[in-house]
Amino acid sequence: MKLPNTGIVKYHVKLKFEVDGLVEKADIIGAIFGQTEGLLGPEMNLNELQKVSKVGRIEVNVDSRSNMAKGDALIPMSTDISTAALIAAAIESIDKVGPFQAKFLLVGIDDIRAIKKRIIVDRAKKIVQEWATKTISEGEEMLKDVYDASKPGRLTAFGKAQLACGTGVFDSDWIILVEGRADVINLLRAGFDNSIAIEGAKIDETITKLTEGKKVVAFIDGDRAGDLILKELQGLVSIHKVLRAPAGREVEELTPLEITEILKEIISPTTPIESKQGTTIPRQVQIAEEQLEGPESRLQRRGEKRESQAMIAEITEDTPEVLSAVKGLYPQINETLEAVILDSSMRTILKLPVSDLIKKLNGTEGASILVLDGIITQRLVEAANKIGIEYIVGHRTGELRKTSDIKVRTFRDMGVIM
Repeated sequence: MKLPNTGIVKYHVKLKFEVDGLVEKADIIGAIFGQTEGLLGPEMNLNELQKVSKVGRIEVNVDSRSNMAKGDALIPMSTDISTAALIAAAIESIDKVGPFQAKFLLVGIDDIRAIKKRIIVDRAKKIVQEWATKTISEGEEMLKDVYDASKPGRLTAFGKAQLACGTGVFDSDWIILVEGRADVINLLRAGFDNSIAIEGAKIDETITKLTEGKKVVAFIDGDRAGDLILKELQGLVSIHKVLRAPAGREVEELTPLEITEILKEIISPTTPIESKQGTTIPRQVQIAEEQLEGPESRLQRRGEKRESQAMIAEITEDTPEVLSAVKGLYPQINETLEAVILDSSMRTILKLPVSDLIKKLNGTEGASILVLDGIITQRLVEAANKIGIEYIVGHRTGELRKTSDIKVRTFRDMGVIM
């Protein structure tokens, strides 16, 4: 039933009725007014209540067929709930409409103020959502603000369609396009925060906007659906490289090692390299820079790489205490993107997200061992060295220079994983 526009209304009294004869709307309204008149006293007559705007226009629907009439009635009221209940009970006492037997039954009394409150709250939610979507989509400067306010290496969303992505897509010069949200999460576990989900075969316009002027890698599932999505992508986005999961498998099913192996064509064997400005650049960009630098620079870089390898090789055998502590922590932090800091007695000092490590390390005292679900970078080694950390253990290492006596190990080096 369409609700009438009655101005200020507190309650809607809803009733249904059955009449053993063919009657019309006017007959029902006449019975409601006539058979309740004087029943509750003159002050509660419906006519009098309408005159002082306590009762609104009564709406009635009638369906007459087979010598019988059924329908419903709605009475808007601005009285208190007790008066509304008395009038509803009075109408239920009606037993005739004209010459025909009738039965009226209360369906319910709706509190219009409560309904209005729900409408107001729902509208407020929509206003906030529209504001948030508009804010996120207001151009490149807003993208920078969103990135600065978010934590690196975390799952976030982009554009009006709220496409799942890693926070690295906002300032990285290369982007990995994957099919779904689960793929983005799996790439984050593998250390790649510059992927975004296209979320279906129809490519959202925000994808084309985000990828403008950037190198684009399509990393798709090894199935028929992946073929269809790739065809759609190639018609809208300039793709520099297409990579696929093994036949019959999906990107979300791959292990971090499998992901790294597939993506090694576009990155260094270990991880994206930090530039002088602190942003990540692909391996092929680094190679181009080396060619421009000349032979002396290239020799220096190669020497630093040999030092990095030598630094790991020179580590003495791990003590049983350290090995036991790392083996105990591995199942707790694996695929969580978290790190744990221990003191020299193997007690936990701090557990935190890997993305917060650099920021939080400076204020940590008594730290001896750092175990993380991630990549050991030169920047992390330098920060750990400042607070006296002796051991760093992670999944893999970046290109490191021997700038400290910190023992750098991977879980594979220590025999924690095979």
